This record gives sequence, structure tokens and C-alpha cells, in this order.
Amino acid sequence: MIHDRSKALYERACRVTPGGVHSNVRLAATPVPLFYERGEGAHLWDVDGNEYIDYVMGQGPMLLGHTPRPVIEAVRAELDKGFVPAGQTELEVRAAELICELVPCAEMTRFNCTGSEAVMAAVRAARAYTGRPKVLRFEGHYHGWHDGIAWNYSVLDKEAQGPPEAPLPQASSAGQDPASGDHLLVLPWNDLALVEDLFAAHGSEIAAVICEPMMCNWCGILPLPGYLEGLRRCCDRHGVLLIFDEVITGFRLSLGGGQEYFGVTPDLCVLAKALGAGMAVSAVAGRADVMRVFVDGKTVHAGTYNANRPAMAGTVAALEMLRADGGAELRKAHAAGTALMEGLRALAEETATPLVVRGLPPVFQVSFVPEDAPPIVDFRSSLVTDFEADRRFWRALHERGVRCTARGLWFVSTAHSAEDVEKTLEIVRDALMTLRG
Repeated sequence: MIHDRSKALYERACRVTPGGVHSNVRLAATPVPLFYERGEGAHLWDVDGNEYIDYVMGQGPMLLGHTPRPVIEAVRAELDKGFVPAGQTELEVRAAELICELVPCAEMTRFNCTGSEAVMAAVRAARAYTGRPKVLRFEGHYHGWHDGIAWNYSVLDKEAQGPPEAPLPQASSAGQDPASGDHLLVLPWNDLALVEDLFAAHGSEIAAVICEPMMCNWCGILPLPGYLEGLRRCCDRHGVLLIFDEVITGFRLSLGGGQEYFGVTPDLCVLAKALGAGMAVSAVAGRADVMRVFVDGKTVHAGTYNANRPAMAGTVAALEMLRADGGAELRKAHAAGTALMEGLRALAEETATPLVVRGLPPVFQVSFVPEDAPPIVDFRSSLVTDFEADRRFWRALHERGVRCTARGLWFVSTAHSAEDVEKTLEIVRDALMTLRG
């Protein structure tokens, strides 16, 4: 593929923007961070005219494809009415009603613009409601980039990790306030005995447990049978709030998100990405008694752009599309994802490649893992992955017109067709055979 125009734009961008990008995630690109001209359905075209079958899908928001017409028309219809009234619109009431209808834990909802903001709101609500300072999070789970929660996401240095029963605190970024993690507790994912031991020692100090119901951001790891149920029991026993970060899983695993799919209802959840089908919107939702801390005059939740008119129009249209005909649209993503996962596993066997597919049809992980490796159940066990082989595979796919995330996560949309799946698998076969050679 030729990327001359992207390279020129990137050089130009680097003169006025650090790294030429506005999110560090986008730095991992080949041959440079690319610039895109347009998207249509499940396909994307860069400024040099190269076409891709897209499994990045905006890092998750484009569950309905790049150009969901009902959402586009709904947003367009609102643009002439203004953007931010510094007051309320009927649209935001309808959007909150839809969330409360679809999401099991949602009795009340507050909107934000990004997932990181909504996580901040959920954690603040939990501390205000319980009067407790500590929050338990898990290694490898991602809850945004703000100082108070961005700890122990991807600590690759084994010495720096500390023992699994008591991981050493590790900030995710230079420049974080070193004291911002003082009230965080960290454990490995999927070990309920360690959670129970921690609660026995610190249960009266813990305000909340926060986790992704499926560990999406890192390696697509499912909860072990009974694990989420065990977290729910521990929280109930100690008066701790359970928060599900459903930024990725919300409306994707099922209409009610991961909590509906796995059958475990948290006290609060965080929603974003698929919520607005590409609009900049997020939400914290949950039990009414907890959410009402935001009206006591003491617990602050604010944001100039919260519930802005275009975002709310997109949210209403997206949720209406997803709930229509009992979720018929979402079933398309599940069907395409199932065909992809089955096809990828068959190709791994056909080519004798140690390619492992983990996760669920609408969002799954593809990585190279030694055949004799133990099961991958948490962050540390995932480090047996051959990350260099992952990168070679990712580059080979990209050069052939299949775009997935650099970390091996594939997002499947309702717009991915049977033809897209068939062509993708043909390209994967060619890439695997070339890499073997």
C-alpha cells in the first residue's frame, strides 16, 4: 500500500501537535499514524485511497458501522437548533429512559462526554455514598487515564509487579500524582480467594470494587465461572458497591451489556462507546439511592458539554436502533463475530499456527500463545503471549487491507457482512502462510 499523503500530513501534524496525534493510543500505527478520508458501513478509506475492512471501529464506538443513517439523520435534524443550551432538552430525558429500560442496574443516569469522566463520577458517587476511601481495581483492567484510577494497567516488568497476592502500585504514566493511588487496592483478576482475603482485612474501608465484566482492553479475558457472582456476594457482605466498567461491553455483549450477558447486576455501571454510535457521550448509571448523592449539594458532578443536543440525538437514535425488533441489529454483530472466531480458529489449525482467539463474538482478542502455555485467566498469565508475533501479524493484515487494533482486539459491528468475513479469512490465511514462510 502507498501512504504518501498520510506521511505528508503526519509530518505537517508533528509540527503543531505532539507526536502528530491527539491520543497516544494512535501512535501505534504502520507505517505512520494514518489519516482517514471516510468510512462506510464496516469499511474505511485512508487519504491515499486505500480501503480496509475495519475491525477497529473507532476503538469500539461504531457498533452500528461507520455511517448508521438513522443516527446521522437524527443528529443532522438537531444541528440547526443549537449545540449547548446550558439547560435541559427532552432528548436527554428520552436517552436516560432508554438506558434505564435496557440496562439492569440503571434506575437513574447522568451523562458525560468520555468514559474517563464517567468513571470519575462513579467512583466519586461510591465514596460519597459509603463514606469510605478505598477502591479495589484489578491488574490489566483499563478505567481511563485520570490519576486516581490509572494504575497497574500494563506493568510488564515482573520485578515491578510484586507478588500476585499483593501487587505493587504502579502508575500508568509519568506525571501522575504519586499520592493519587494511595486509596487504591490492586489484585489480579479472576482470583476470588484473594478478594475474600482482602475484604476480610479491609472490607470496612472499601467504597467500591471496579472492573470490566469481561477484561476487554487487555487480552479479551472472560470471567471464570462464578467469579462475578463471588464479587457480588463479597460486596453485599461488606456493604461495598460493585461498579462495572461497561465502556466497551455496554450494548455490545447484549442490549443490557455485560451485566445482562453474565447475569450479575452491579450497583453502578459506566457506559460509553456504543452508547452514542460515535457521538462523544458517556454515562454513569445505577441504583437510585446511590445516584441521588449528586443532588445533596455536597457531591459535585458537572460538565459544560454533558448531555449536549447532538450527542443526545445520536444516543437516542442509536439505542432505538439497537432495541428494535428485540435486538435484531445486534444479532448481526454476534453472527458475524461468531463466523470470524470459528474461521480464525480453523485457520490456526489448518496452518499449524499457535493463534488463540479469546472473548465473545462482538469483541474478541487474537494473539499468538505457545501451545504448552497455561490457561490465560488474568494479566500476568497473558504475558506468555508472543507480542512480537502479534505485531508481525497485525502489520501483515494491515498491508492486505484488514484493520484491527495493534493490541489484537477485534471489534465486530452490525455492518460486517458475510462477504466481509469471507474476505477477511482469506486475507488471514494468506498472512499466516506468509508469516510461516
